[in-house]
Amino acid sequence: MIKYLIIDDEFIAHDIIKGYCDILPNMELAKHCYDAIEAIEYLNSNSVDLIFLDLNMPKLKGFDFLKTLTNAPKVIVTTAYKEFALEGYELDISDYLLKPFSFERFLKAVNKATKTTEVKPVVTQVTNTTNTSERIFFHSNKKHIQVEISEILFIESDGNYSKIVLNTETISIREKVSDILDMLASKDFVQVHKSFAVAKQHIKSIEGNRIYIKEHIIPIGKMYKMNVNGLVK
Repeated sequence: MIKYLIIDDEFIAHDIIKGYCDILPNMELAKHCYDAIEAIEYLNSNSVDLIFLDLNMPKLKGFDFLKTLTNAPKVIVTTAYKEFALEGYELDISDYLLKPFSFERFLKAVNKATKTTEVKPVVTQVTNTTNTSERIFFHSNKKHIQVEISEILFIESDGNYSKIVLNTETISIREKVSDILDMLASKDFVQVHKSFAVAKQHIKSIEGNRIYIKEHIIPIGKMYKMNVNGLVK
């Protein structure tokens, strides 16, 4: 579970961020803080995994607050001011979201921030008496679809969209193949062509410049030969 803190002096910003987080299965709100002083007091006796931080706040500005932290958690800046982006990255923030931001952009920022911690991004483990599976939410056709990662056969670029090909269905989402791989944050997938990434466990055979997965034939690009060669060593 990812414990997060919202630091923003605008109530509507809290509502938007919490609303987005509520869609995700592994996000837990630690506290609403409406200025940096309140956040400092909370962090003196509590810890969180992730902070959503506004910059233009009363009493203490966002970056000034950030400089006071000795062991800062991951930080996603949420602000209307793009001119401070460079300073933010110098302070090692995870991402810089310009208000207003979409859920897709928010999701990408959360994945980026959490994939480098011990907590996995937007992927939650669901355990029952028979098996353990990892699942992820994809935004497709104005809704959020939860799929088991083990069901993904391969990912294919399709213009401005990418197709997530599963055992039983295909989902189209407005993301690049490389960004989807970042979202999955898994070593179980490998990019084999500029337009294709495959799930290693579903590869039936590799013949010449082709990969066979069930009834599908996936081309191997020249630039990605080394990735494929690494699978058969």
